[in-house]
Parts: sequence; C-alpha cells; structure tokens
Amino acid sequence: MKNSDLLVQCLENEWVTHIFGVPWEENLDVLESLRTSSITLITTRNEQTAVFIAANYGRLTGKPWVAIATLGPWATNMVTWVAYAHLGAMPVVVITWQKPIKHSKQWQFQVLDVVAMMKPLTKRATSIVWWERISSTIRQAWKLAELERPGPVHIELPEDIAGESIDWYLPLPHQKIRRPQIDQKMIELLVTKLQLAKRPIILVGAWANRKRITRYLTQFIKQTNIPFFSSQMWKWVVDERLDQNLWTAALTEHDYIHKAIEQADCIIAVWHDTIEKPTHIVGSQHVDLIHINFYPAQTDALYVPHVEVIGDIWNTFWQLCEANVDTSHRDHTSIYEQKKIIDQKLQAQTDHALALKDMTPARCIHDIHALYADDGIVCLDNGLYKVRFARMYKAYHPQSLLLDNALATMGAWYSTAIAAKLFEPQKHVVAVVWDGGIMMNLGDIETIVKLWLDMTIVILNDNAYGMIKRKQHHHGFDDYWLDLQNPDFVKIADAFGAHWYLVTSPEEFSPLLQKCKNSSWLHIIDLRFVYPNDIVD
Repeated sequence: MKNSDLLVQCLENEWVTHIFGVPWEENLDVLESLRTSSITLITTRNEQTAVFIAANYGRLTGKPWVAIATLGPWATNMVTWVAYAHLGAMPVVVITWQKPIKHSKQWQFQVLDVVAMMKPLTKRATSIVWWERISSTIRQAWKLAELERPGPVHIELPEDIAGESIDWYLPLPHQKIRRPQIDQKMIELLVTKLQLAKRPIILVGAWANRKRITRYLTQFIKQTNIPFFSSQMWKWVVDERLDQNLWTAALTEHDYIHKAIEQADCIIAVWHDTIEKPTHIVGSQHVDLIHINFYPAQTDALYVPHVEVIGDIWNTFWQLCEANVDTSHRDHTSIYEQKKIIDQKLQAQTDHALALKDMTPARCIHDIHALYADDGIVCLDNGLYKVRFARMYKAYHPQSLLLDNALATMGAWYSTAIAAKLFEPQKHVVAVVWDGGIMMNLGDIETIVKLWLDMTIVILNDNAYGMIKRKQHHHGFDDYWLDLQNPDFVKIADAFGAHWYLVTSPEEFSPLLQKCKNSSWLHIIDLRFVYPNDIVD
C-alpha cells in the first residue's frame, strides 16, 4: 500500500464521488490510486475550471468536492477560484503537489511556497510531510470546509511522500456535529423586538440556502406577513412569488427598493455577509438591525447590528413560529405602496423591451424566465446584464438562479452550469454569458461535451465590454479600448461538436430556446444583443 492509496481511501471515506483537475507528472501516483477507486476523475482544460466546479458543487450542497493540480504555475492558476470560494463561503478542498522534499534532482525548478500563498485565501493550508498525518489532515479538511462559515481548504502533497509504501492504515471516522441553538432568553428578546416593531422587513443573504431554513423562514414570512427583500446571491431561498416579496437589492445606491426599505423601522438580516455588495440602508443608525446567523457579524460602518442571534438559523425561525408573535399593531402600508411602484416599473421595462426591434436585457430575461422559471436552472457570468437578472428574474424554486456577487469574477458561467447539471441532472440548465466572459475559459466547453451534459449556452454578443463601456459614456468619457473583435462563435461551437445557432432578431430567440430545451446535447446560441443607453434599465 502506498500513501497515495491511503489518501484516496480517505477521500472515499469523505463520500467524495468526483475529483476535477489537471493531472501531471507529480501526481501520477494518486492518479493510479484513483484508477482503481470508486471516485471519478474528470480532467478539465485548466485548473481554474476544476476549482470553480468543485466550489459550486459545495455551494449547492454544503458538501465539498475536490479540485487537484500540481505545483508551480498549475497551483498559481487556482488562486483566483480559491478566492472565489473564500469570499462566497463555498466548501471545497484543493489538493496540489510539490517536488520531492527528501531527494530532489531539480532544485528550485517550479518550486513556490504554495502553502503560504494559499493561507490568506483558505480556512487552512498545510503540507503533508509524513504518512501518519494523511488521515487526520483529510478528516480535518472536511470538517473545516463544512463548518460555518464554509470555505476552501488547501492540502499540499510532495511527490516522494505520495509514492512511499506504508503498512495498512485506516481513515479516521466521522464525527457528528450539531450546530448550537439559541436559548429561551434570546427568543424572548427577539419576540419583544418584533412586537415593538411597526414596520419590520427581512433581508435574506446568500448562504441561507438550506432546506430547513427555506421551510421555516417561508413559514415565518407567511405567518407574520413581514415583507422581505434579497441580496443578489440569495435568489434561491424563498419563493419570490409570495406577496411579501420586495424584489432584490441590485444596486448599492439609488435602487428601486431603497424607498421601500427606508420605510422600515427594523431589518432582520438572515445569513447576510458584508462580503456581498451591500445596500446602503443596512447601515442606518435609525433602523433596528437584527443579525441572525451561524456566526457573529463583521461589524463596520455599513453593517451595525443592534442584536446578534448566533445559532442554528432554521431552529431560530422554528422557535419564532412557535412563539406566535403578535402582529396586530403592524402597518406595512407604506412599504407595500412602494412595492406596487417597483412592480409597475419592472413591468413597464418588460413591456418596452418586448416592443423593441433589438434584443435587450429585459427581453432576454422575459424569454428565459418564461421557459425556465418552473423547472430550470439559470447560471450567470458577471456583467451589467447580471444586475438586471438579479433585479427582474423572479425565482420560484431554490437554486434556480445562480450568480456570484462576492468576488464577481468573469468566467463563472460554465463551471456553475456544469456543477448544477451534475448535481441535478434532471433539471434544464441554461448558462447566460456575455461575449467578454465566454473567452476567459473557452476551452472547457470540451469538458461539457466530454461529460455529455445537456445544456444551453446563450452568448450575449455586443462586441464590447458592455458594462464598462456604458459607464464610460455615463461619466462623459470618449470611447477608448472597450470594443471587442469577437471570433465566429458559431464556428467555435461547431468545432467543439455542439449544436449552434445565430440569432439576430428578438422574435427568433424564444422558439429556438424552447427547441434547445426540448432536445438533448449542448446548444450554443450566438445572440446579437444591445444594451440600453442608461446604466441600468
């Protein structure tokens, strides 16, 4: 038995089913151990994709998947996506390799201190230099990655340690960990706060995506009739068709919903994290702010809780539902009046877009929502269109609209879609990406084809860095180096073996999207697209 065999057995013990990555000469021992294991290794075209897919699986399930690469430049390529998992609170375990540490023939060739590089971006980064540490290191990695606040863990394995022979050694057993629950005194304080508030509202943050939280938070909203709004990343927690929905905080300032939020005298923030772009109202000293989370708040000028409720969130709302909070003195009239205005503005945008001869964000959102809201998953890249989706796309089900508003990096679309399709293969998945973002990691379209994943990719093609170009105009600056000379996306799709389509008018899009949804294989749509003149519709 080799150390690489033990490593793989420990991964199997953590119920790892898939590993994503780029094999290389330093990790051939582990590659051989994986060959005879129950784990499926999926090679990607670069290391970034590997981390991104594994992180998004962790985002969807709360359980880490594994991304692997070797040393030096392969490890440095992973950094951006480890940062993505760190800021987005996504559990993932990243394993890299290193040159032999006992007898190296290549001195410092390609050798970097990868562990030191990863430490600021992970919950733990460590190197395994002795076989007896393998089992405990893997068990601790999974424990740390899953514990609140979730995040990435990095493990380095030197090449010679991986290939050493050892006696039989078993993985460590799992521990059962229960999250702490708040006590009766805190429930009584919460009930008092809620009964004193005349116009409370709820802010739901990104990582409240737990089935039990969805269940009891929804029950609490219906029972108390408290209106709620969302950060961009949460739009897969509570059904937005509820009458209490105030839509989404899409902008930091001057957003539609701010006038509704300004009417509140109490904000209940559920798993809100200041890493996500805030709405400025949350920092108001004139509003009673209640922080409900698994861990304490990061207090700053924009987020100043008056009460922090730290414990299992679903249990907190279950207890609040059981407490039967008195709501007879509430008056949300002014808030719901603002909601009507928001509804009218968004509907007017859609109506206007449907009358135009060009495809715009509002029309694209309308057509995709009509086909995917009930049984699909929509995955977004980063750009101005993402803000419009966050504002206008009404999510009906958990995990039905996936976007990033923490690191907010380009290149998010494809790996989010791959993870979503692997997690829920029966769902229809559409990835919407702008022409700037798709070129970031174009090679991993081959990974989608190799996995035989049925999905549709919609490329919003306006031949520009559209978001920055619009802001350039907004500031009164002249055009300067923000136009793109795109390749022929139809030929690229054909080269990868995907079904391809070119759409030049809005009327063509919805019927084609329906056709793609109803047929298997990978479909790539080059959608000719224009932005309105304003920054946000």
